[in-house]
Amino acid sequence: MATTALARGPVDRRRRRGTGLRQQDYSRRELYAILAILAAAVVLYGWGIDRAGVHPYYSSAARSMAADWHAFVFGGLDPSGSVTVDKIPGALWPQALSLRLFGPYNWAAVLPQVLEGVLAVWALHRIVRAWAGVWAGLLAALVLTFTPVTVALDRHTIPDTLLVLLLVLAAGSLQKAVTTGRLLPLLLCAMWVGLAFQAKMLQAWLVLPVFAAVYQLAAPGSRWDRAWRLLLAGTTALAVSCSWLLLVWATPAPNRPYIDATTNNNPFTLVFGYNGLSRFGDDPNALGAVAGTAASRTTDNTGWTMLVNQDLGPQIAWLLPLAVLALALGVWWRAGQPRTDGRRAGFLLWGGWLAVHVVVFSNSNGNHGYYTTVLAPALAALTGAGVTLFWTEYRAGGAGGGRRAALPVAIALTSLWAAAIEVRHRDFAPWLLPVVLMLGLCGTVGLCTRGPRTTRRAVQGALAASLVSILLAPAVWAASCLDPRYGGSPMSPLAGPVGPDYRGKRHHRVTFPRFPLSSPSVRDAALLKYLSAHRSGEKYLLATQAAYGAEPLLRATSQPILVMGGFTGLTPYPAVPQLTDLVATHQLRYALLTTRRPATPASSWVKRNCTRIPPRAYSRISDGSYTLYDCARRAD
Repeated sequence: MATTALARGPVDRRRRRGTGLRQQDYSRRELYAILAILAAAVVLYGWGIDRAGVHPYYSSAARSMAADWHAFVFGGLDPSGSVTVDKIPGALWPQALSLRLFGPYNWAAVLPQVLEGVLAVWALHRIVRAWAGVWAGLLAALVLTFTPVTVALDRHTIPDTLLVLLLVLAAGSLQKAVTTGRLLPLLLCAMWVGLAFQAKMLQAWLVLPVFAAVYQLAAPGSRWDRAWRLLLAGTTALAVSCSWLLLVWATPAPNRPYIDATTNNNPFTLVFGYNGLSRFGDDPNALGAVAGTAASRTTDNTGWTMLVNQDLGPQIAWLLPLAVLALALGVWWRAGQPRTDGRRAGFLLWGGWLAVHVVVFSNSNGNHGYYTTVLAPALAALTGAGVTLFWTEYRAGGAGGGRRAALPVAIALTSLWAAAIEVRHRDFAPWLLPVVLMLGLCGTVGLCTRGPRTTRRAVQGALAASLVSILLAPAVWAASCLDPRYGGSPMSPLAGPVGPDYRGKRHHRVTFPRFPLSSPSVRDAALLKYLSAHRSGEKYLLATQAAYGAEPLLRATSQPILVMGGFTGLTPYPAVPQLTDLVATHQLRYALLTTRRPATPASSWVKRNCTRIPPRAYSRISDGSYTLYDCARRAD
């Protein structure tokens, strides 16, 4: 099998001899292997998505965007597009298109994430294969497939799945640009990053310093030639990233929704303030207070130990020691190679990807655990390339036998690390801890005791035991997502029995809400029936205080609903004069207020000027947290 220019070098010729597999026989084996891995990904990500839970906020917006093209383009939270979602809507576009094509079903909302996850596995395989060889590509794809947080996320409706896919494609384009020295792959890399910005905003830019440094260090051409190419690529990335922002900014305010989470109706404030600077501390203006409220809904995942805490360790950190060792030795062993050495550039690329995200997450606030899924491609790539490199050196007896120790040391460290993570959850799959330790011990001892009389089959058996020992634990945690008890909350999905929902629950009997589309609860169905029966030509079915009260109604109907205050309820829209005008011109009659959100000028106006409707008139089930008001009748 031909090897690309990026992967060529003396170590590759050694690997071909050491594997014992003839290149002409490997094509079919590789095809079967990657198809099996992709099939496993389809099962893990897609099995049972007809019973999947959807994020209550994002799915509400996706259904609204599916109902109206104006709301689709601008990211309207309701079909009339009165206020936007609190993020750029790029990640919701595939969900909205799927809902428009297949109908308002939970599985239709989840399907795009399943496809994005499977495509990310395939793309990473191709990229790592071109960089570090066939075995490395297959192992990287397998690791990504079995990453627990990735499986949990791909079964829900969270934007990070699209972010991961687009950044993996960007890394592949950068790798090709470094290899060939051509401009087009570099511009494609910039385009992918710009599209990733539409999915997760500033987080997509975290890889840009790494990409730029790797290109400047390892790409062919003069220093100035590389610099102007980077400048052109940076301009492209900025233009694609800001395309939606510029569209919204250039559209007159009366012709588009109000920008949620802002006090000035500016899309740049939404991205760089609410979803940007506020993550790193308190914002001195009112926007910071809004951002703080949103951040309060997240779990407390920050600090330098966040990746190994009780909740996140089992999600992402199983192979961290192996990946770090691969990065260190991969760069060290390539010292003295030409500046354009492709192998070293690959280790720097994926190692930089991993490092920059760890630094940013450790120093930012309001991190959901599922944010760490963006680390999965880097960990998978480093693991695949590292194991392949260590195996090559082990078979070749590199550096007088000194480098041979890297493989058994890496396996031993990773197995012990997995045991340390698993011991805190030994009630979950109690058989897993001893099996991992036993396999790790067998693999390490088998690799360390290789002698002149050791058969090839024995060495391969030791390698197989080693690989199973490091992959078994994440695979078990990933497979747990197929059990509804361990599939994770739709709002913050994690694999296995971790997170606040499991605190103090010995037998892990947890039931997560599904937030079904088009299937309202008895209370919400009764409310919708009352509103429809008493509606007399108003534009809006009703107004709600914050998205919290609107979400179940938006999932059940495509009727326009005025979401006062946006996601948190604190966005200053509509202002009191606007609300008064809507009522006076018979565009709005009913308003639904809740005690679960703080009072605002708009909600106070409703209480003063509208008549409270007794709950028994519109629902037989009421917990007292919601109150319906009729603004067509003035309050006494």
